[in-house]
Amino acid sequence: MTILTVEGLTKFYGRTQALQEVSLEVPQGSIFGVLGPNGSGKTTLLGIVLDILLASSGSFRWAPGLKRGALLETPNFYPYLTGRENLRIVAELRGRGGDRVGDALAVVGLDSYEAMPFSKYSLGMKQRLAIGATLIGSPEVVVLDEPTNGLDPAGIADVRELIRSLRGEGKTVVLASHMLDEVEKVCTHVAILKKGKVLSQGPLEEVLRDEDRLEVKSDDLEALVQLLQGHPLAPKVQRGDGILAVTFDAGAMKPAELNRYCLEGGQTLSHLVLRKKTLESRFLELTD
Repeated sequence: MTILTVEGLTKFYGRTQALQEVSLEVPQGSIFGVLGPNGSGKTTLLGIVLDILLASSGSFRWAPGLKRGALLETPNFYPYLTGRENLRIVAELRGRGGDRVGDALAVVGLDSYEAMPFSKYSLGMKQRLAIGATLIGSPEVVVLDEPTNGLDPAGIADVRELIRSLRGEGKTVVLASHMLDEVEKVCTHVAILKKGKVLSQGPLEEVLRDEDRLEVKSDDLEALVQLLQGHPLAPKVQRGDGILAVTFDAGAMKPAELNRYCLEGGQTLSHLVLRKKTLESRFLELTD
């Protein structure tokens, strides 16, 4: 089920075009990362689908009946109040019952610190409390803008695990980030933006896999080169340090099939490894 459909969204700020006909689909139960450098239009896109900003053209629609929680900027909590007291104020402002506060604190792992003043929270704890505020009302969709921005490695790891746990509870998470490593570690789907335009989108594995690269080696490297260059699929063969890198179109060749082809051609492989691209390398390919 698709919970959010975006079709041709365009946004101008005066003469500056922030979004260029952005179209994407967010599947239910996914962690959908909107990835791009600062100024790529991520926050503008989230602002539009949350009805905070108006698009210049295009449309979007949420699946009907979904409750949503969002964190676009870190809320200004009262430093002298405890975590529980701050969330109780959030609940009252949103017309929610105070009974939801305990659940939200438990989900973000702050139930043991609910009596601690906010001023004594670490950066990671402050961000978790901010995410907890989005959970007041038990939303099915949680939208986060740069949830790990400014955090130390421990805080980033905390937020990463929290996002995974939200998905484990059946929630859909939409997050914007410029941190490629974090998106790759936590997201199931991704849309890559540059200057307001979607360059690629879909399940993370599909976005990364535009080609398959296999590393191979045998006792007779020259004969192996000749054999591979004669393959019907015409792969690209590159020499390395005693190893050959063989590149096929994505899905065109399985490692077992290549191994069989080499055996039938008289070459026994002593090394065969499928190398996957990182999101960083794919991102650089698309944005260069």
